[in-house]
Amino acid sequence: MQQTMTHLFPVFGGKEAWNRTRNHFINMRKIAAQYLFPVNSNPVERGYLKLDDDGTILETGQLGDNIEDAEFYNGILVPGFTNSHCHIELSHLKGKFYQGSGMAGFIKQIREGRETLPKEEREEAVERELENLYKEGTESMADISNSDESFYAKTKSPLYTRTFLEVFGSEPDDSFKILNQLSELKKRADSAGIDSSPTPHSYYTMSKVLLAEITRLALESGYISCHNQESWEEDEMIRRGRGPLADDYKSRGLRTPELNPGGPMKYYSDLLRGMRRGASGKIEGQVLLVHNTFTDKQSIETAKEIFESIYWAICPMSNMFIHRALPPIHLMRREGLKITLGTDSLSSNTKLSMVSEMYTIQRYFPTIPLPEIVKWATINGAEFLKREKIGGSFEPGKRPGVVLIENVNLQNLKLLPESSGRRLV
Repeated sequence: MQQTMTHLFPVFGGKEAWNRTRNHFINMRKIAAQYLFPVNSNPVERGYLKLDDDGTILETGQLGDNIEDAEFYNGILVPGFTNSHCHIELSHLKGKFYQGSGMAGFIKQIREGRETLPKEEREEAVERELENLYKEGTESMADISNSDESFYAKTKSPLYTRTFLEVFGSEPDDSFKILNQLSELKKRADSAGIDSSPTPHSYYTMSKVLLAEITRLALESGYISCHNQESWEEDEMIRRGRGPLADDYKSRGLRTPELNPGGPMKYYSDLLRGMRRGASGKIEGQVLLVHNTFTDKQSIETAKEIFESIYWAICPMSNMFIHRALPPIHLMRREGLKITLGTDSLSSNTKLSMVSEMYTIQRYFPTIPLPEIVKWATINGAEFLKREKIGGSFEPGKRPGVVLIENVNLQNLKLLPESSGRRLV
């Protein structure tokens, strides 16, 4: 036998290569559960995964009667999640905000409470929540930053993050100063080795000149993540110049946007009319519109007309926390939108849990199948971040992470209030 193996060494590239191949199979891991959600195909009852020692998927399939050679779990196996909208640097605000405040009330709480703790404690909260997100199955994240307080924790975390350096400023005269601050923050992100992109906060929090310039810079980087139609107050402010948000701006001596009876998306579309287009006649780049709580068919059609590649992030627990409202998800599905899922921040949420966000959707939209919601939480977000070749689904050659969703109604494939995610790989 030894002689036979020696003769095989040249075929495998020498003794060291042979040892690597042998160890590859020795270290192979087989994981199975009551259900496997590959995401790119239908759920598999009693499905399994075979993985390399670095988490690369080698094979997927359905178990026979013999489960002795597999780790078997009572739950659902899904790929690692993509949290497509978070403000991790606000983690120190957990439990400090009152709910149902509306947008004007929420902004007031942010202004008053953002720096109530020392910087060291704020950074510790970021590190703690990043660790929890990873343990509960988040593999990648689109995160919003207004400062560098999350940067160090991100460099230590195994969770991949694209950091969106958020800009706002309603006064045109402040634009030069704001752009300089953005440039400095971008340098700090680059120095830390963090993938980052500038992005506007929203249409109503920025002067026209600043909104146009930041949009241009964002799309040059290939990505944009912008709050869109999060509140009825935003819609009222842009359409009619009134409402709680408009009153708040006026009371602080800030400019409000020019009126546009077509609403927030039409306001943005008109502003971008002269921006460079691709061969399709649409603006290119990965565009994430976030929240969409009060979007409508007209706004959706307008967005489709101007952007080539749009993703629509929903954060249901945050929307309930602030507005006691949810996005028109059935309309979004009928319109064929690429929906993604986010948690938003602990200033507007009780916890950062992708499984809890999925449960909230099932609770209020019980006819939406769980495999579809899992798709929103995995591959759609991965596609927005251009990480679909690495993760987002269970396919040979990918390394998506493996998450077990436990405490599930397996008979009806429904999540429960106590359902949770646990990272296995």
